[in-house]
Amino acid sequence: MTPLAVVVVNHDTREHLRACLASVPRGVRTTVVDNASRDGSVEMVRASFPEARLLAGHGNPGYGAAANLGVRACAEPYVLVLNSDTRVEPGALEALAGHLDRHPRAALAGPRLLDTDGSTQASCFPFPGTLRWLLENDPVAPAIGWIPGVRGALLRFSPPARAAAVPWTLGAALLVRRSAFEEVGGFDESFFMYFEEVDLCRRLAAAGWETHFVPEARVTHVGAASTSQVRAGMAVQHFRSTLRFYRRHCRGPRLAFWVGTMRAKMLFRLLRDAAALGLAGGARRAALREDVASWRRAMLETGR
Repeated sequence: MTPLAVVVVNHDTREHLRACLASVPRGVRTTVVDNASRDGSVEMVRASFPEARLLAGHGNPGYGAAANLGVRACAEPYVLVLNSDTRVEPGALEALAGHLDRHPRAALAGPRLLDTDGSTQASCFPFPGTLRWLLENDPVAPAIGWIPGVRGALLRFSPPARAAAVPWTLGAALLVRRSAFEEVGGFDESFFMYFEEVDLCRRLAAAGWETHFVPEARVTHVGAASTSQVRAGMAVQHFRSTLRFYRRHCRGPRLAFWVGTMRAKMLFRLLRDAAALGLAGGARRAALREDVASWRRAMLETGR
């Protein structure tokens, strides 16, 4: 098996990070890139995982920038980039590395992601800005998913049962081939959070590389462990990154259509939450007030 290293990006998820590092097999070189945590994550790594390389003190440049920093700190040909709220299941590293060994045009290999109850998370998707993307997202997907033969054709509902090339796979766990990663410049650091893996897969595809989904490799993923702490702000960030992706990869009427669709979705959420605000009370009212302010901010940003 080709040598690999593990890079874990962390921000204020100490106990998830502890479980993640404990799940990495002994002897695998591991780097933790900490993005300005204030919950004792850095101290925990130093005390409990002294064998891990720790990169801290660089502020919080965002997920993609931190992942780039970690990959540059390694020398191995393959690097598994992980969210801190993941746990590597037995055999996952061997399955992912073996797959890249057998498929020289595969730049990335994504595992099957599991919820903590063992169920499969949706992790393979079409590229945004395409007809397939429209069909596989709300509100279209739930409406057509019941049609015989259609549900099985949608990646959202039916990921490949066997290893296969896909447009892109969720960045919670990605084994990257260093040569391909470096060829396209790694993650685009202008994406602070969200869409950095989508953009990477798109640029790799344009350069002739492939992204593969490897379901026999399994990684448990809690999901949103860090971003849920600043939920409303991250909702705005998601729209900001979506807009950046569309402006980078779409042109003319196609760009106008997708930006318009995004604005319509935000307007719907703004009107929905503003209406609910008048009927809510207590903590629910405070959360809705924050959401309404977030949708207004996002609407202003996309209108620029």
